[in-house]
Amino acid sequence: MSVSDTALFSPVAKLFSSLGVGALALNELKSLYAPVSSGSKFVEIEGFNLHYRDEGDHKLPVIIMLHGVVASLHTWDDWLLEFSQDYRVIRFDLPGFGLTGPSVDGIYTIERMLSVVSLLMDHLGVAKASFAGNSLGGYVAWNFALSQPERVEKLVLIDPAGYAMKKMPWMIAASALPGSTVLMPIWMPRALIAQGVKDVYGDQRRIKPNVIERYYRLSRRPGNRKAMMQIFRQLVLINRTQLHLTPAAVAKLRAPTLLLWGESDRWISPAHVQLWQRDLPGIQVKTYPGVGHLPMEEIPWQSAADALQFMRAPDSLEFVI
Repeated sequence: MSVSDTALFSPVAKLFSSLGVGALALNELKSLYAPVSSGSKFVEIEGFNLHYRDEGDHKLPVIIMLHGVVASLHTWDDWLLEFSQDYRVIRFDLPGFGLTGPSVDGIYTIERMLSVVSLLMDHLGVAKASFAGNSLGGYVAWNFALSQPERVEKLVLIDPAGYAMKKMPWMIAASALPGSTVLMPIWMPRALIAQGVKDVYGDQRRIKPNVIERYYRLSRRPGNRKAMMQIFRQLVLINRTQLHLTPAAVAKLRAPTLLLWGESDRWISPAHVQLWQRDLPGIQVKTYPGVGHLPMEEIPWQSAADALQFMRAPDSLEFVI
């Protein structure tokens, strides 16, 4: 099936689509973003029908890639091309996003996210892996390294969440507005998603064709918009009540860690780099002028090369609790 609107929607459905009303059929979304040829698979874990891809030689070291809010495993498409020669690459749609979709009970705690990671590793026979995580995926990655350090080789954190933010990203903060959890699951215009994608790029000219449409369509998977609002509210609560504990938690990380950050990140301030350096002495850092919140999408070849250089280097750092 073509990825064009003409193939996906009837004329009436196109009108509603442009207005952002309602959900799209799951089977149509799967035909676009999880075709048989893609290697996509689904497995029931923690009450989610988890969408994942397991690519590369299973004899190679494993790296698990975790995306951020509103995104999907497709955010790592270009990194896969660079990593797949040296690594078995596992990536999946986090609960509430992409084709994995919502939970039946509306629970999206960090503990549940960590359980999903652990159970997927068990399902795939992976005892230990390195992790690359962006934004919320970075938060999941470094918390998993704290909860199960014996299963983590190295960490590549890309503009990760973790430290308290004085101002939350507008899309997340909006979830706290009265009526948002009622209105947004029903109506979320394409323009809203498009603006969100533009905001996370430092240079909007780097947004590839069909990227905004992919974000938009996957946001309309049945149940995803309600899940997004529930997750966003959870993140607002965590920012208010738990992130004062981050400095002490980060200081306990043992895995060698690389921090990549776009210097034009509008969602999580580049000022957080100094906090990571303060609390995790010896952390390796690379920042990118003019790049936003998604270096792996915006400058995939450079960011992948930096990550690979770190991954291939002998372990030289030892962190002490």
